[in-house]
Amino acid sequence: MKHKPQTRSKVLSADHGVDVVGDVHGCYDEFMELLKRLGYERNQDGTFRHPQGRKLLSLGDITSRGPQSIKMLQFFLHHLSTGLAEMVDSNHGWKVARWLDGRPVTLAHGDEKVEEEFRAYQQEFGPKKASLLREQSRRLLFSSPSHMMVKRGDKLVLVATHAGIRDDYIGLESSAVYTFCRYGDVAGTGPDGRPIRREWAKERKGRQPLIVWGHDPRPEPERKNGTLNIDQGCVFGGKLTAYRFPEDELVSVPAKKNYSGLADTPLTCYTAD
Repeated sequence: MKHKPQTRSKVLSADHGVDVVGDVHGCYDEFMELLKRLGYERNQDGTFRHPQGRKLLSLGDITSRGPQSIKMLQFFLHHLSTGLAEMVDSNHGWKVARWLDGRPVTLAHGDEKVEEEFRAYQQEFGPKKASLLREQSRRLLFSSPSHMMVKRGDKLVLVATHAGIRDDYIGLESSAVYTFCRYGDVAGTGPDGRPIRREWAKERKGRQPLIVWGHDPRPEPERKNGTLNIDQGCVFGGKLTAYRFPEDELVSVPAKKNYSGLADTPLTCYTAD
């Protein structure tokens, strides 16, 4: 195990606008299409910038299941270093980070595709470049904060988190906070081995600030008790969604295909409560 890098700041300014993007899962082509729809323009240095100075904020799970995890890692490495984007921690991000750290993890549920991509990358570009990308990706994923507090001036206007957050956890950092933000409110394991999740959004008492989250795919963006789910299962053949603040607008692009290889996906199994 290597040295764990310091966690990045969990505060982001929304003074010029923020675009929060749901779970990409290696769907790089759809991500590029979404950036275009949002008005981002490619610069000579390869970065995508918005003419109004807006920032991109990812809800995590940028890798795994889909076809182009490395391109997504490279995008966020480049855009974080230039201050144009941020990203929160996530369950797939955490698993991949530990694998890159040499820890004994089992790569499953699409994470094994990341290993395949790194193997192919090394064959094409050599071990030195592959080793550098692995280390950069490890640091990127390990340093991601559990959640992001988006502020306009001094006012907290929204909280972005991968799988959810309790109101009393906002602004805190602990293993309990990280676990909740990565996996949601898990109440155990079902007979099929899948986690049983409590409906934390349904049980939320307050309405402020707005909590934007992903992780649990729904066919359409879902607002509930001051929360907004924007994971529309792009990798399962759904769509990739962004939430625009302060406009309070939703922008989506359709998936080009179901990349997961699954016939029964979270979208086909979804039932609204």
